[in-house]
Amino acid sequence: MPERPELVFARTDGGAVTDLEEYVARGGFVALAKARAMEPDAVIAELEASGLRGRGGAFFPTGRKWAFVPKPDRLAKPHYLVVNADESEPGTFKDREIMLRVPFRFLEGCLIGAHAIAAKHVFVYIRGEYEREFEVLRSALEQMHARGDLLGDVTIVLHRGAGAYICGEETALLESLEGKRGQPRTKPPFPAIAGLYAAPTAVNNVESITTVTVVFELGAEEYAKVGVEGSTGTRVFSLSGNVVRPGNYELPHGITLRELIYDVGGGVPNGRSLKAVIPGGSSTPVLTADDIDTPLDFDSLVRAGSSIGSAGVIVIDDRCCMVQLGIRVSQFYEHESCGKCTPCRVGTRWLTQILQKIEDGRADQSDLDLLLSVCDRILGTCLCPLGDSDAIAVASYVARFRDEFQEHVHLGRCPFEGASSLEGILAPSALHGAHGHEHEAVPA
Repeated sequence: MPERPELVFARTDGGAVTDLEEYVARGGFVALAKARAMEPDAVIAELEASGLRGRGGAFFPTGRKWAFVPKPDRLAKPHYLVVNADESEPGTFKDREIMLRVPFRFLEGCLIGAHAIAAKHVFVYIRGEYEREFEVLRSALEQMHARGDLLGDVTIVLHRGAGAYICGEETALLESLEGKRGQPRTKPPFPAIAGLYAAPTAVNNVESITTVTVVFELGAEEYAKVGVEGSTGTRVFSLSGNVVRPGNYELPHGITLRELIYDVGGGVPNGRSLKAVIPGGSSTPVLTADDIDTPLDFDSLVRAGSSIGSAGVIVIDDRCCMVQLGIRVSQFYEHESCGKCTPCRVGTRWLTQILQKIEDGRADQSDLDLLLSVCDRILGTCLCPLGDSDAIAVASYVARFRDEFQEHVHLGRCPFEGASSLEGILAPSALHGAHGHEHEAVPA
């Protein structure tokens, strides 16, 4: 069993700490006091020394991101810290557990971040379906208000979203927060210069912000000793799919997929064999069973041809038809597209339809070539990564399991003959009128 140091969930004894006095008794808000005693530049320098990188998917260095926000005397505008709690990536469910179990550690990180960028307002944009998580955070905030000496001159606002995946993209989130339709903005300008209400804004993920508290509890040097070079600290891995013990597991960066799936997760159930693993949520390229000795850190996964993403590890056994998996994933992105970009609006629907044609046995070799051509035409042509996510995922299924796609074409049917674990399980489809896609031209 790999070592399992708890940093994000430290001092919870496997449960939740939702009472303010209990949190303080367990060392809570010591990190905030330490950070507030430092100049904002020193806070950012401490984060940079820790090697902390974003936990939302992009893995961008947190300290550097905050350093991009201009100094207060350069622009006569307020500064804002916005926390993305709109956890929507399929296969990822760690932020909700963080908010449920350590709400004060999360809110403490919000206040440290506000101090670092000279913000007086923090907005937590929380997924609308996370009703219990919202209530836990609201209770925690009420307790902090009642105490009177923690928030200082900072206001923390909880804002509930309406369940749109696109609002996980930072500029679409900002648009939604301003009361407009959630669609991505053209960049530049970037949020650090012109974000919420056109003012300098830092946008960070829940796990990233919570880990900021951890860095100041331990100190940057001690924190950087956990994990591996380039990917310091722990990560809360969301393990799901065909595995005996699914769940959230806080583990140091650098453990292998094999250790996570077999030693921690108990392996693949019912004597089935491992076929594939998606290591960072549905938008990351798939890996095969031959790749399970790959360490779970940023650089190792890039070398393996994938990404750590949001650390949502999805285990797939030998019953899964990869064409059906492609349909399900593509339907999701098609449905969640905001429709602003033509390559995304049209391309995601084309991918779904071509995949369905392959699955139904109506495709020939030219359709498989067209599928990859559409992926190429989506990549890098959209305002945000949503269209790219669909194309990257689907292209990886073909690249890693091309023989299975070819078998569909050659046999004129699905080789699983109804026995696939995904048979009949489909995501919401934009073919039923969402976003007006029914008016778009599609390939025959």
